[in-house]
Amino acid sequence: MAEDMGSTVPRRQLGRTLRDLRTEAGITLDAAAEALECSRQKVWRIESGLGSVRGVDVRAMCDLYVARSDLTRALTALAAETKAKGWWHAYGDAIPDWFELYVGLESAACRLRFFNEAMLPGLLQQRDYALGVYQHRTEVSNEERERLVQVRLQRQSLLTRRMPAPPTLDVIISESALLRTVGSAETMTSQLHHLLTISETPTTSIRILPLTAGLHRGVEAGSFVMLNFPLKNRATPEPPVIYSESWTGALYLDRPEEFAAYEKVWASLEQLALDEAQSRHLINKIIGEVHHG
Repeated sequence: MAEDMGSTVPRRQLGRTLRDLRTEAGITLDAAAEALECSRQKVWRIESGLGSVRGVDVRAMCDLYVARSDLTRALTALAAETKAKGWWHAYGDAIPDWFELYVGLESAACRLRFFNEAMLPGLLQQRDYALGVYQHRTEVSNEERERLVQVRLQRQSLLTRRMPAPPTLDVIISESALLRTVGSAETMTSQLHHLLTISETPTTSIRILPLTAGLHRGVEAGSFVMLNFPLKNRATPEPPVIYSESWTGALYLDRPEEFAAYEKVWASLEQLALDEAQSRHLINKIIGEVHHG
């Protein structure tokens, strides 16, 4: 299929943002198509993330919807990425930090699976822990640190939202992440209690991978997130995505064989992880040790 040459991640993110801008501007699909002198189908295809998009079309849409100039620049840069075959989003690129691509995908997912080797996933972090994550980043100003923490805390609202239903959340965390002090001992005690509270939520499963599991496949794979999307639009089901961060950027993998490879890693981690009750027991035990250690 020649149509599927580009990576679906930037296409979907671009489409979603343009649709939001159009809706905020109070412009219907038909009115947009008429103003842009193109077919309704073309606007719909761009908004649905089907196929690559030209920068000139994005600029015309942004002008019509009176988008901010910095957002117009970010979306035009994103349009250039819709032709890329595999997709690596580097933070130093034309697409700015504040245009948080991953957050859009996360809020659209119906199932999220996290494997975390070194620290707790952002969705489960309390404010003090999140601040502690950035404590050694001397290049980040206090204002920037505050903003990064705010984004992280805002993301958590998807766990308690009413509509659409919150995603199913499956988390496997290495025991080492629970033993590492982020912030202070008090921060860790509070954070571990928070984990126990969240683990009681019906849509959430938190399991610990004990150190006794040895060198498991997650050590090689590193921390990653698996995102599955609802099949509401059967004509264009959103393919699942693997998201993996590094120091200079993030990798988005959306080819079926790539996702299948991570499914194997996940299945292996599930076999090695403690069940939910055992995991709660271990978290409680670590709280006792942190508190009295």
